Amino acid sequence: MATLTIASKANQATFLPALLVATRANELDTNTALTIRFEEVDTLKAGGGATAELTLGSGIPTYGSENIIAKLVNAYPFLQGKHENLIKEWLDRTVSFYPSDFKSIEGPLLELDSHLSLRSYIIGYTLTLADISVWGGIRGNKVAHAAMKKGHMVNVCRWFRFIEETNPWIAAAVQSMNAQAQEKKAAKSKEGASYEIALQDTEKGVVTRFPPEPSGYLHIGHAKAALLNDYFAHEKYKGTLICRFDDTNPSKEKEEFQDAIRDDLTLMGITPDKVTFTSDYFEELYYYCVTMLKEGKAYADDTDQMVMRDERMKGVASKCRNNSVDENLAHFEEMKKGTEEGLRWCIRAKMSIDNPNKAMRDPVVYRCNPLPHHRTGSKWKVYPTYDFCCPIVDSIEGVTHALRTVEYRDRNPQYQWMLDALSLRNVHIWDFSRMNFIRTLLSKRKLTKFVEQGIVWGWDDPRFPTIRGIRRRGMTIEALREFILKQGPSRNIVNLDWTLFWATNKKYIDPVAPRHTAVLKGNAVLATIKGARAAAYIEEKPKHGKNTELGMKKVAYSRSILIEQEDAKTFKEDEEITLMNWGNAIVRKISTSLNPLNSNITNLELDLHLQGDVKKTDKKITWLSVEGQELIPVELVDFDYLITKDKIDENDNVDDFLNPQTEFRSQALADCNVADLQVDDIIQFERKGYFRVDRKFLHGEPAVLFNIPTGKTGK
Repeated sequence: MATLTIASKANQATFLPALLVATRANELDTNTALTIRFEEVDTLKAGGGATAELTLGSGIPTYGSENIIAKLVNAYPFLQGKHENLIKEWLDRTVSFYPSDFKSIEGPLLELDSHLSLRSYIIGYTLTLADISVWGGIRGNKVAHAAMKKGHMVNVCRWFRFIEETNPWIAAAVQSMNAQAQEKKAAKSKEGASYEIALQDTEKGVVTRFPPEPSGYLHIGHAKAALLNDYFAHEKYKGTLICRFDDTNPSKEKEEFQDAIRDDLTLMGITPDKVTFTSDYFEELYYYCVTMLKEGKAYADDTDQMVMRDERMKGVASKCRNNSVDENLAHFEEMKKGTEEGLRWCIRAKMSIDNPNKAMRDPVVYRCNPLPHHRTGSKWKVYPTYDFCCPIVDSIEGVTHALRTVEYRDRNPQYQWMLDALSLRNVHIWDFSRMNFIRTLLSKRKLTKFVEQGIVWGWDDPRFPTIRGIRRRGMTIEALREFILKQGPSRNIVNLDWTLFWATNKKYIDPVAPRHTAVLKGNAVLATIKGARAAAYIEEKPKHGKNTELGMKKVAYSRSILIEQEDAKTFKEDEEITLMNWGNAIVRKISTSLNPLNSNITNLELDLHLQGDVKKTDKKITWLSVEGQELIPVELVDFDYLITKDKIDENDNVDDFLNPQTEFRSQALADCNVADLQVDDIIQFERKGYFRVDRKFLHGEPAVLFNIPTGKTGK
């Protein structure tokens, strides 16, 4: 068994001669059985950067187009033909057509043009390996091939076309090669982003961490961070994932948020190996700060917040920067007690006054806050900032790789400074891009404002980008994981469109969503069906035409049915239409309102025509029998974006871009089977779309269903 392996992303000139000779061997002898396979790489792992590898049986692999052709000739002598020495000379010359700049190949092309002035073939009067090899070198080189298309070198161009036209197997081989390469590229694209980001020192083990602050619910941006950390810890490297709650701000944090975050991680299929809290390390962090104060690497500062901000921007040193160690320790002690005096002070790291990177200009590392903490109570009155505690706790907990969004990039030197200042174990940092969406806010502060002002119902509002919000809208966890992991750990910042997100979801819900029928109540039209049975009856039909495992549903048939007003308005008398899940019918009579200001249809008369061909009708409509079943009242809810601008800029006032109407409700009647639906069930109302049940039907109260986008609209 022989196998030729090709690096399909390489310069084709370097491997096409060998590929064509291998194809020729298969052409001339059907017993050759030489397999050709492609790898979507620039060079093969073995062979010192080779782009082609030939393995014959269990023998030693051969690398490089010229060596492979020689090996093939030796293995399959029928390839050689006459003029062995002349052919070898031209095989050796093929490499002169590899370079991808015209100046390098112009000389060899002119020589070939001169040689072919009175010849149809390079050697003799029939096709030889010389023609195949040189043609492959030229065809595989984009620059040389472009020259052939321009036709400036008459003899070479004539020969090039002649070889291709008289040997259809050559064109077929090139077409097959390109098709396979395209197929692999498409498959790779479908798989999503590459995770080959070369994390450092992974052979020593990988420990990642996801550090949410328990001051709100997880949104889709947090989901990306959580899933990436989970992927590298558990799938890529079989390491350890820590979920560490960054609970250092008692003003904002609640146990409610903490519990919700853990629930959301479970929903996403993320199981941390350890759950820890920054508050577990308050004692150690306090003493690390004391150490920095004693070593002159930090100082206490009571500068007004606005003045401090201005000084940092201008590169001006604080008046407190050169206070003594004893003064700084005394102020820190007052902060620790939470006294009125202590509240005036903060602790700043003594990094730099005027570093071009403003994140390095003496950042605050500790603040005084007398409010009780949801875990530690009133024990502490001083709390570390994220920039101080994050590198320290990462190092203490054994984190090997800190994955951070790119907005932390300016603070990465600050992270490293903390580790160096305290002589702590190093941690590798990898930046990845935030996941931004058009017309969507991911700022926790702004989302909190929306909740507090009653713009939304709560953190699980289906218009919100929180995990709970998009779940309530109808996103499946499988689709969420796929979409986020397809974005990968790239550092490129892009504004994503929700249509891509919901299109991914549709792939998951369409095969398993039972089909139901709903008719809008507003001006619904009563139609009389002539030819139907006198008495109403029920038939069992599959809930999903392509998925019988979902079971059966009841479909009621009778002489009286409801049709939506918008459908009825499109009918013409004597027109044949299709009643979905029943058959064809002919519109015989259309009655309209007598009110001249109202053009609504009031009644229809249809003749059942079951022998009609449903494929030939233009209008296929949904309907509901008013007899033989109890019609279920439902409320169908659709939503729009909360804001009207694709991207809110830093200086924009969000209130100026609030969408005045984001909620749309319609009253409808649904088939009797809808009475059995439970909260969170996902169904399709035919011709209306997919819906998630937010409130099930209770006698006296309609079921409430939220429309699930499918990618056609991004709302």
